[in-house]
Amino acid sequence: MMRPRIAYVINSLEGGGAALPVPAITRVLRDAGADVRVFALTRRNGRALPAMVAAGLDPVVREGGETDHLAAALWLKRELRRWGATHVWTSLSRATLLGLVIGPSLGLPVIAWQHNAFLKPWNRRLLRLLQSRARLWVADSRSVAELSVDRLKIAADRIETWPIYFADPTMPKAEFWSPGQSLRLGSLGRLHPAKGYDILIAALARLTAEGFAPPAPFEIAVAGEGDQREQLETLAREAGITNLSLAGYTEAPRAFLAGLHLYLQPSRAEGFCIAAHEALTAGLPVIGSKVGEMPHSIVPGQTGWLVDPGDVDSLAHALRDALSHPERLAAMGQAARADMFERFSEARFQTAGTEIWRRAR
Repeated sequence: MMRPRIAYVINSLEGGGAALPVPAITRVLRDAGADVRVFALTRRNGRALPAMVAAGLDPVVREGGETDHLAAALWLKRELRRWGATHVWTSLSRATLLGLVIGPSLGLPVIAWQHNAFLKPWNRRLLRLLQSRARLWVADSRSVAELSVDRLKIAADRIETWPIYFADPTMPKAEFWSPGQSLRLGSLGRLHPAKGYDILIAALARLTAEGFAPPAPFEIAVAGEGDQREQLETLAREAGITNLSLAGYTEAPRAFLAGLHLYLQPSRAEGFCIAAHEALTAGLPVIGSKVGEMPHSIVPGQTGWLVDPGDVDSLAHALRDALSHPERLAAMGQAARADMFERFSEARFQTAGTEIWRRAR
């Protein structure tokens, strides 16, 4: 009997986001008896490519842009035929929309990820129109599953949830803060309005205006790139915030996390949010917004703080509480790490993926 051949179609090879867990996801599918190959609609920065090559995924990368949809569709149809795909598994909106058009036209079943908590209006309309063409939908978190049922009108029995993360036992532990040290706070993410770094700056300005004087000096580093850099730098400068640095993209996110004492994720919108879960796994308490999977994964007062998205007062209050009692951070971080290994074990990740593939095929 011929082994199934899954064409795993992604928007791009940009580092982070939905591309980051592809090697782990596809390993589960291969262990379940399928051949898997990645097809990328465009390259972008290519930072996800080395990990995919190392995982033996032999990525096929289209030389093209992000808006030439007809050319991308023709390319995908040609490549699926050439490789002899038996199934199409898509990730993110562009790949999913093209997959839902091309896959059924070739008689191929489509399994479609949903990672986005919020979709652009046109993408939402098109996905709602085409959603019945998928054999199965897979959400990366409970919140995305609920939103997909509500906004895309996917029947609840046609969507499964597979958290796109497992806690890696080799994740380095973050350093504990000691009296006399400066507190190191940080965040990993694109410099984009969805990440809420403007809210962070406003909250820091609020604390300064209120005369807040923490018992230990602190500094904040945001590791990431994006179009909002200039705006954020201007906001920080105008607010007189001098202990915030926009550190740029990091090739070593685990080392970055290991050097922190407290992690910040002030997002307006998220799906699963891998970065916050990696921080918890590294043994860092997290101040995170009540969006995506974070409200399910952060235990207020035990492993971190939950704040209202886009709410300066809520974030300022959490920062004040955390910075006022730095001696609590180590114990909270240890609790966070233990909790992640319990909730997101590799065995659970493997079982969930295997069961979804069994249903989808």
